[in-house]
Amino acid sequence: MDSIIQRIFDVAVIGAGPAGIAAALAAAETGASVALIDDNPAPGGQIWRGGRNASHHLEARRWLERLSKSRVTLIGGTRVFYAHSGALEAESDHSLWQLLYGKLILATGARELFLPFPGWTMPNVFGAGGLQALVKSGLPVKGKHVVIAGTGPLLLAVAAYLCERGADVLCICEQAPFARLRAFTLGMASYPGKLVETAQLRFRSRRAPYLTSAWPVAALGQDRLQAVRISDNGRLREIECEYLACGFHLVPNLELARALDCRVVDGFVGVNELQETSQPGVYCAGEPTGIGGVELSIVEGQIAGHAAAGRVSSAKRLLTTRARSRRAVKAMKKAFALRPELAALATPDTLLCRCEDVSFEAAQKHATWRAAKLHSRCGMGPCQGRVCGAAAEFLFGWTMDSSRPPIFPARCSSLAAISTPASPAQGHGGSQ
Repeated sequence: MDSIIQRIFDVAVIGAGPAGIAAALAAAETGASVALIDDNPAPGGQIWRGGRNASHHLEARRWLERLSKSRVTLIGGTRVFYAHSGALEAESDHSLWQLLYGKLILATGARELFLPFPGWTMPNVFGAGGLQALVKSGLPVKGKHVVIAGTGPLLLAVAAYLCERGADVLCICEQAPFARLRAFTLGMASYPGKLVETAQLRFRSRRAPYLTSAWPVAALGQDRLQAVRISDNGRLREIECEYLACGFHLVPNLELARALDCRVVDGFVGVNELQETSQPGVYCAGEPTGIGGVELSIVEGQIAGHAAAGRVSSAKRLLTTRARSRRAVKAMKKAFALRPELAALATPDTLLCRCEDVSFEAAQKHATWRAAKLHSRCGMGPCQGRVCGAAAEFLFGWTMDSSRPPIFPARCSSLAAISTPASPAQGHGGSQ
């Protein structure tokens, strides 16, 4: 049986991305015992993957260095699979963690939104962030022909990264129209830092044509991707390539929040001005409260960390900064809103649920997400609807509102262990 590690902390933070790191450090500054838990072996999350060794991430290096010198207990390579009031159960490769906490901060981040179109499940068709993560992990792209498509600033960031690693990015297809992007750029004049950052990303990816009102219609090939058919301002054309990276916004990871019965409003965790959820003592920061990027995630994390540690005055001093960041995010959301044509890309036989091989046509017959699950097994596979569920929300207007323990797959031995009352942990912050 796996070893069982029991610990007690004043504050537990789930998710070691920008929001979680900021929250953990803010709470630890008060002298509170703080645990920072993440399923990745190293902190940084998806956005700061590569950490202090990543180029163009001065901010990441600064925060990660602060974390390494802090009193925060980092528990990496560990996934929380069960959460209830005052306690968490989590697994690592060889251990079961039973963590008791006084306050909890959810900084669980987001995942990519995949929209189905013919060929989207073909080998070498990736999410934009997914391809970037693979390259950071060692996938060679030097000399490879890549098409990047979707919407938002992430496309530029991925294009810049791939270009600097030798990829031949053939084009960046942005689905938003040029007029909307121009209005957005003019409206961002009061945020010069963001304009400079965008200009830098565009300069680093300058060899790749930037197309507006353009999106993928189909991925073409036999055993793997050979070309992509795009709609470019209403004209169809095919581009031969070896990789297609698609990024159609992000979807918040709400499984833990829902498991704790936190109120969800319009697809995001509802919080008060101090980032506290509807459950007393449970806070939430970053993408689960609204997709907003690194800057907003950090300030929300700091507010949540200060508030969870009882420093309300310190938290309130950051409210003006958060409000300013939220205004910029609101403008961005409007500029890069998904156009309705994207909901019509799938053909009847296009797969919606790739885990259970459920086609678009089979799912479309039903009126709700629950009915589709019951009659077609849509969302019943290994990903538990994390891919097809978000797509179905956009395509059909359905709502995903179910969350059952275990939140993630867990070993039978772990499930058996939590059914037995644990012995008290030895002292404040003690182990075993």
